[in-house]
Amino acid sequence: QKARENKSFSQKLTGQNVFDSLDESVVSTFLGYDSLLCEGSIIAMAGTDAVADRLDQGDEGSIITDQTTFYGTMGGQVGDTGEILGSGGSRFEVTRTVHASGGRTVHIGKVVSGSFRISDRVSLKVNKEGRDRTCQNHSATHLLQAALRQVLGSGVEQQGSYQDTLRTRFDFSYGQAMTKDQIRQVEDIVNENIEKDLKVTTDVMSIEDAKKTGAMALFGEKYGDSVRVVSMGDFSKELCGGTHVKNTGAISCFKILSESGIAAGTRRIEAVTGKAVLEYYRNIENEYFEAAKAVKSEPANFLRKISQLQADLKSISSENEKLKAQLANSKAGDALVTDVKGVKLVTMRIDETEMNELRNIGDKLKNENGEGVVFIVSACGGKANLLAMASDAAVAKGAHAGNLIKAVAPIVSGGGSGRPNMAQAGGKDPSRIDECLTEAVKVLEGQIN
Repeated sequence: QKARENKSFSQKLTGQNVFDSLDESVVSTFLGYDSLLCEGSIIAMAGTDAVADRLDQGDEGSIITDQTTFYGTMGGQVGDTGEILGSGGSRFEVTRTVHASGGRTVHIGKVVSGSFRISDRVSLKVNKEGRDRTCQNHSATHLLQAALRQVLGSGVEQQGSYQDTLRTRFDFSYGQAMTKDQIRQVEDIVNENIEKDLKVTTDVMSIEDAKKTGAMALFGEKYGDSVRVVSMGDFSKELCGGTHVKNTGAISCFKILSESGIAAGTRRIEAVTGKAVLEYYRNIENEYFEAAKAVKSEPANFLRKISQLQADLKSISSENEKLKAQLANSKAGDALVTDVKGVKLVTMRIDETEMNELRNIGDKLKNENGEGVVFIVSACGGKANLLAMASDAAVAKGAHAGNLIKAVAPIVSGGGSGRPNMAQAGGKDPSRIDECLTEAVKVLEGQIN
């Protein structure tokens, strides 16, 4: 609900309810398959919330012309951007193009200079770079679908797609994650057909004739009596109303960025084409150089340096464990032994010691002192660690490590429990950790029969 309330002006216009009152004769003819430039007349306009007869400099709004080269967002392909030029230097910057009901193409944007009125003759100019990159991604999606069916089987069906100037996204039916080898095969097949520079042709025919050609259609999509069939050599043939490259070689290259699951039985591939592939590898190269710099290595020797560092780390880790063991042995001699109703209680405080190391020390104290109970505390990293262990003989006399920890842990604002022979807990208040040592004696006294 919050997202709906905060929609920008251009988002509010995507429904195009503002133009519903227009006469049915107000329609747009699309000329953008063959050209990026055309002349046209303004047949409708709107401001931020209503139909208007005029838009002046600084106004946000939308313009409908009788003919246009701008492709409106449809079929997964994002709409064109560009500019509409009027007399006297008037300029309308088109930031989005969408479709409205009644066969109308709506140019959404802002008047950068001058003003525009109904019936003005204008020039419409699509952003060529944006259209080219979107076409690269859209045409690559057709090659991708054909490649997926070749590698994964004819059961693969399109579930959705999206193409803009940056990348392509393709959703398809498949019951499991693709393997690295399958992803590589699909990527290679697409690039092979790009390299072949296949001619991209478009034929308009009836839906019945299109089906006879074997052209793929989007499952569940409703098509009119006449459809566009886009063919890329003999490799791909699909029903599609979008814009495409003239030859697959214009795509330049194709790279899959990710393959993931988005729903049960539905996978998603995201990929880039053309210059975006080069940008992708440049980013990887920059990260590689930065990583080499971080480990003080030349890029050519980076892998060798990493192997050396891993070996050094392993050696240091092993030495560190030895030193911890030696430290534990030296500290273990500081333990206090108390007789509690005939059961030996060994207590000890060892600060800055993690729980794993406390367990090692506890095992050592338990082995050295024989039958009895071990209780160790540690203030570490701003928290309290508590550990209790009890021998079988001590448990037989009533000792219970889990209940001991459960009774003592609240002192340090903690909680825990465990088995009769071993338990541990953590606490938020290490300042009262010494009180736990005193309380442990009282709790054990109450446990022993």
